[in-house]
Amino acid sequence: MADGEQSRGRALPRSEATSELTARAASAAVLGAVTLLVTYLGGLPFALFWLVAAIAVVIEWTTIARVEPRVPLQVVLSLGLALLTGAYLMGLWGGIVLAVMLVVVAAVAAVAATRRDRLWATAGLACAAILVLGLMAVRNHPGLGLAGVLWTFAVVWTTDVAAYFVGRRVGGPKLWPRVSPKKTWSGFAGGLAAGTAAGVVLPLAASRWGVTLPAGLAGIAAVSALASVVGQLGDLAESALKRRFGVKDSSNLIPGHGGVMDRLDALWAVALMMGLILAGARLAELDFN
Repeated sequence: MADGEQSRGRALPRSEATSELTARAASAAVLGAVTLLVTYLGGLPFALFWLVAAIAVVIEWTTIARVEPRVPLQVVLSLGLALLTGAYLMGLWGGIVLAVMLVVVAAVAAVAATRRDRLWATAGLACAAILVLGLMAVRNHPGLGLAGVLWTFAVVWTTDVAAYFVGRRVGGPKLWPRVSPKKTWSGFAGGLAAGTAAGVVLPLAASRWGVTLPAGLAGIAAVSALASVVGQLGDLAESALKRRFGVKDSSNLIPGHGGVMDRLDALWAVALMMGLILAGARLAELDFN
């Protein structure tokens, strides 16, 4: 989340704002270090880390949406995510993963109390599955791998930080006040510029270490800009979800940030974008190497 939403819709006293910013920075530093470590390790540690994050997402999602019966559905969704992750790790891609997804959806339909509960629980499953499977697809791709995931983080994190500080410093017209009252067009533009720059600089640095770039600089800049915009749209989408159900944060798990969904909303959207790009490339038999 970015662009001043830390105030939860009200102006904070200076001391309280400083305290919250400190908590936000400390949480981001710890989570960032752990995330980078498991990303470097790859394989099972990376998969398990994002599986845990995805399970946290479905728990928060079902809590926000107030699905019933909540705990049984959370158990079914968590087991389903574990099965999907396991299938992917075993190389059972394509039809097998789709079959697993259909089985989990059927289990959700059997457990959910109403049609509304089934729809919201299934939507939560889809979002969480996109997060874990999309990032694993990038990490395991022979032409992207570690550099591809680091590029994703660089664009998303830089966009988030720049939008937050530019929005606070410059202010100006609101981006979408009905959904997110604190976000501004200046924050959006600042995030876009910084995210695009980060998305270009990191591949250039990686190329000095022998990493083959998947496209030219113009192409990388275009995809970086798209990822920055998509990430900010993901942030807005989560804000719209919370406003729909009248909640301020997805949970209070992460000091200064709220819940896991609050921290991963933009990353989820970019994981979806990357998953679609890789799926399209695979269907078109393009070579990213």
